[in-house]
Amino acid sequence: MEHEFSTHIQQILNANFGEAWQDIYDQSPLLQYLNIKTKSAARGAKARGSFANLYAVYVLVEDYLKQNYHQRDDYSDYEGARFTDLFQRQRELPFGSKLQNHALNSRMNEEFRKYFPQVEAIPILRDVQTGRYWINENLLKITLRTQTYNIAHAILAIIKRYVEVKRIAFDEFLKTCERLKSISTESNASVEAFVMELLAPHADARIFEIVSYAILKLYYHDQTVYFGYDLDSIQEEPLVLYKTGRTNANDGGIDFVMRPVGRLFQVTETLDVRKYFLDIDKIERYPITFVIKSLEPVDDLRQKLQQGAERRYPVKAIIEKYMHCVEEIINISILQQRFREIVQQEQTRAALDEIILQSKVEFGYEHEVPAVPGKSTP
Repeated sequence: MEHEFSTHIQQILNANFGEAWQDIYDQSPLLQYLNIKTKSAARGAKARGSFANLYAVYVLVEDYLKQNYHQRDDYSDYEGARFTDLFQRQRELPFGSKLQNHALNSRMNEEFRKYFPQVEAIPILRDVQTGRYWINENLLKITLRTQTYNIAHAILAIIKRYVEVKRIAFDEFLKTCERLKSISTESNASVEAFVMELLAPHADARIFEIVSYAILKLYYHDQTVYFGYDLDSIQEEPLVLYKTGRTNANDGGIDFVMRPVGRLFQVTETLDVRKYFLDIDKIERYPITFVIKSLEPVDDLRQKLQQGAERRYPVKAIIEKYMHCVEEIINISILQQRFREIVQQEQTRAALDEIILQSKVEFGYEHEVPAVPGKSTP
């Protein structure tokens, strides 16, 4: 697999191993895995990062080098790194403040097996009882003819470069948002074009969810309903949209919640009917509004869901129950139209403020711009 960041990997390997770099890369499934996981680097802030699995490798290789095992021959006697130390180190790294333990415990190994089923060695070794972890040294040592090369330093350098590229891309994204906040009202067309780009079908799922939330929150903010337990206590209540957590969280199919009506929203980029019905089942078939990252007309999207349901379920009663739970479908075109209405209401700056805020939270930028691992901040 060749992509734009592959050039960075090649440069780092060449700097470390000279003319032998290509043979080393060809013999190393771990380096090839890094190449696969860094393909999003050149796609800017809108592309999903791969920090969890990369950082699981990073902290273990870093520990390996700190103990100078790359210059020794007794790593097999090492008692292993403590999970608490590794986990804390992950969260100290740029974009790592919200990472969970899944990559260290299983997900990195599982994904590695998916890409390299023929490779017997797995990258991360652990003792569940003692909570100790090791990087698989067999994957760090590459033997070519009569010489053995250790790729540990190269692995850290590749991941550092990837983080640096992603950080620069996200900094540019935030700078663009800040710049658009300050432009004059005559430049609303530029603001609209920028947000429309973030709503494009190729945009990263997290960015799409963030922008969708900002648009819908502003769209509903001046709409009201009337609630009361009896006729004498009815009061006017504004519709308020809340984001339930970070994007792509395992939250039972709820991305946004609207008060006081209890309306639920789920953002998705798939038309796999199983995913829709799974979300519906998770919340006991409570109606959901689906925000779909698609330019297809709403009627076509609903028809495709209907056809998918018919292929999966032969019973009409079951199909009808599920389809009845699809309360509304909001596609990209509807989001674009609602953003234009926000622009007309002179709420553009408020929408951008929300996009910036949610982006900072999502990417771990709540407090400060993170430094690249191994580099000091200016």
